[in-house]
Order: sequence, then structure tokens, then C-alpha cells
Amino acid sequence: MKRSSLIALLLAVLALAACGRKTRIEGTLAGAPDSQVIVKLLDVNAYKVLDTLKTNASGAFSCKLDVQPGQPEFVYLFYKDTKIASLLLENGDRVRVSADTLGAYTVEGSPESEKLQQIETDYSAFIRKFVDELSATPVATASPEEIKAMQRRLSGEYVAYYRKALQYVLTNSHSLTAVPVLFQNVTEDFPVFNQDTDAIIFGSVCDSLKAVYPDSKYVKALEREANARKNNLQISKRIESAPEIGYPDLTLPDVNGRKVSLSSLDSRVVLVHFWTANEPTHVLFNAEVLKPIYEKYHAKGFDIYEVCVDTDKAPWAAVVRNQQLPWTNVCDGLGVASPAFTLYGVDRIPTSVLIVDGALNTESIDAEAGLRRFLDRKLR
Repeated sequence: MKRSSLIALLLAVLALAACGRKTRIEGTLAGAPDSQVIVKLLDVNAYKVLDTLKTNASGAFSCKLDVQPGQPEFVYLFYKDTKIASLLLENGDRVRVSADTLGAYTVEGSPESEKLQQIETDYSAFIRKFVDELSATPVATASPEEIKAMQRRLSGEYVAYYRKALQYVLTNSHSLTAVPVLFQNVTEDFPVFNQDTDAIIFGSVCDSLKAVYPDSKYVKALEREANARKNNLQISKRIESAPEIGYPDLTLPDVNGRKVSLSSLDSRVVLVHFWTANEPTHVLFNAEVLKPIYEKYHAKGFDIYEVCVDTDKAPWAAVVRNQQLPWTNVCDGLGVASPAFTLYGVDRIPTSVLIVDGALNTESIDAEAGLRRFLDRKLR
């Protein structure tokens, strides 16, 4: 047999051997003897259950998985609804997990899984700090100085974490652990990487990963996101070169999750109203003041863009639906950390701003009667 044929045969045997290597997880779940551990695969943006394991009297469990060569998989272990371990597994890995029922764990035998654990630890710590800071000072009763101080602290926390995440993805651009970092969110509608120019980072990391894992479904998902962000960046550049509008534009999600821009309201006079659904007087203001004014003047060219500053969207959505408010209601769940706060210099709640004929109104309007007189004059 020729040397070239022998080499080809050897490579084929090695390939078959590699395909046959199982990835093995062995673990212990403290405090949960004779319980169930659910093994889930991350299928791009949803979990897929792979197996349900039974722990023995000591809480030990084990399983074998098929992981294809060159296509590492994100695998997660759950105890009931609690995620107890996050793993990034390669073909043939032998991983040891020690976990408890609250989600604390250690992992050995997989360097990529160890990286993933540190990423999630850092991210969880950041989110806890952010949420604690938001809940520390009730927006409805906070003074302007307290709100500004909170905004500075939140901004500092966010910038520090953004820089840390950016450094990680740039220094680990050939590791699939960079992918979940790029998709982290501060809230549901506020990604950590939220700037238009972050499209460049997504594209760069995607190119690096494609060279290593060209067939990975996670890399293909990242490529789709990178292309979408590239398109958004091009749109943003075109918008920047377009004629400026006379007020800061806002684009925030409504109760159905649909993002609505302030500039999309085609009315002569638009009231931008900042409020909280947690304050009964604000809720009453909707029904007793804003609704009658809207019903009287909307057909004449008046509209409302109401921005809720709550961090919990459920009470806000309930109020909007129960009161059947007909105007645009939006909330990004960021509270005083919302970009809308900064853009409009809001330092107290409630606050209202008028946009008249495409420009911010500088005329002082006092209370309901003043607004009605203003609208009578402008919308004859």
C-alpha cells in the first residue's frame, strides 16, 4: 500500500475515533439526594432538554453527551427551575461539577467552562448592583439632587462593566465564551452593547470565531446579529447627515414590546410626560386630566408620548391597559438610568415637556388650565 493511502486511512480512523468520543459530565448536587438534574442544550436562543438525571443518596450524578468535533456546545444543568451550572463543552471533555441547589458551583476539566463561570459571576454581580441602586431611592419621592446622584452612580456602574465586557471579548475573540457576553442585557430592552458603533465589535469577534468554528450554530447566530447591527450603523450614519429635528428623539418600547419613536408622532403639539405607575396621583392624573384633554384636542393636532420611569413594567402595563389610555405609552425598565431622563434633563417626577411644530417649547405652561389655554391658542 502506498504511503499516501496509509496516511489517508490513518486520518479516517482518527476521525472516526474522534466522532466516537463521548463528552462526560460527573457531578454532585449538595443537599439534594434522590433528586433530578435536568440537562439542557442552548439551541441558539432557546433551551432544549437533553436528559433528566437522577442523583443518588450522596447527590452524585453523571451523563454522556454527543458533542461533535469542532462544534462546542453550551450545556446547562438545572435543579427544578434553578440553573446550577453553565458549561461550554467540547468533544471528549471530562467535566466535574460540584453544585448546590441555589446555583453556586465549581467546575473542573473544561477551561472554557471555567471561563463561562467567571463571566456569569461577574455579570450577576453587576446586575445585582444595578438593581439594588435602582431600588434604593424611590423615584416618585426623590429630590432632584438624589435623582442626579443616582444617575451618576448607575452610569458609573454601567460604564465600568461595559469596559470590562469589551476587554473580555477583545482578548477572547477566538473563544465561544465571547458570544454570551456580547448578548448580555442590563434589562430586557437595554443591551450591555447598545451603541451603534458596537457593530464593529460584533463583526470583528464574528470574523475571528468563523476562522475557528465555521460550522457552529452559535457563530452563525452571531453573524446574523453582526450583519443586523452593521445595517443599523449605516442607517444611523445616514440619519446623522439628515436635517436635525428640534428636540431629542426617543425610541422606547410600548406595552406590546414594539419600539415607538417620539419623532413618529405626526402632530403639531406633542406632550412628553414622565410619570410613575407606582404613584396613585400620577395614575389619577392620566384619567382626570390627560384623558379629557387628549379627547378634546387630539383631532385638532395634539398627541401624548408618555414615558413611565418604573423598573418593573408589570404595574405600568396593567395601568395602561386598565385605563385604556389611547396615546403612546412607553417604558424601558431602566428607571432614572433611562437615556430619556438625561436627554430631557428630568430631575423630578412628574415632568412634562411640550414639542410644538417640531421644536421644544420654551413657553412656561402652568398646570391643566395653562395647558388648555395654550392648546386653544395653538390649535384653533
